[in-house]
Amino acid sequence: MSVIKGARERARVEVTAAIKEEARRQLAAEGAARLSLRAVARELGMASSALYRYFPSRDDLLTALIIDAYDSLGEAAEAALAESANASAAERWTAVCRAVRKWALAHPHEYTLLYGSPVPGYRAPQDTVAPAARVGLALAAVARDAQATGELRSPAAKALPERVRTDAERIAADLGSDLPEPAVAGLTAAWSQLFGLVGFEVFGHFHNVVEARDEFFDHSCAALAHQVGL
Repeated sequence: MSVIKGARERARVEVTAAIKEEARRQLAAEGAARLSLRAVARELGMASSALYRYFPSRDDLLTALIIDAYDSLGEAAEAALAESANASAAERWTAVCRAVRKWALAHPHEYTLLYGSPVPGYRAPQDTVAPAARVGLALAAVARDAQATGELRSPAAKALPERVRTDAERIAADLGSDLPEPAVAGLTAAWSQLFGLVGFEVFGHFHNVVEARDEFFDHSCAALAHQVGL
């Protein structure tokens, strides 16, 4: 019985992978808004009723694709963080940012699914929150390590508005760190600005504007690091 059960589990894993792969192909061709379980089933030669046993709805399939994409992006960021362990804080920051950009340029359709226009009628469940946080946590790790080695300074900025300080205190508590509030505020802004910077390139907004893409990206990452206090 264990042999049969193992074979069934392997078959389920293989079919699930095939469904996701076809769904990604359709994302690239049609966009997330037009993703259809029936179309996926048809391309795989499956009955729609059989596919529903793997993903009960389009939203369940979208959620699986989103989590996979967030995890893949997070793994790239975390690998860059680990590989740059012996570098300076500023160099580690840039390494993580470069990994995000490299992943996005290699996976534009998955990046669009994560950071493009919302899919009509879809609301991401709580399951996506932890995978979505992985890049932010990698950047926060750079700041925490810099604080431990004395490489983190207080960002040169005006005093934080009271409500911004309250948010920064809460975020620091969520991170389980004692990072100063100005650094946390700078980190939160830099996290969002990184994805804006990458998104402009992925979505073609730098066309005929920025030609030295690599150099401009590194320059911009240094500015983001500066506002964190690196």
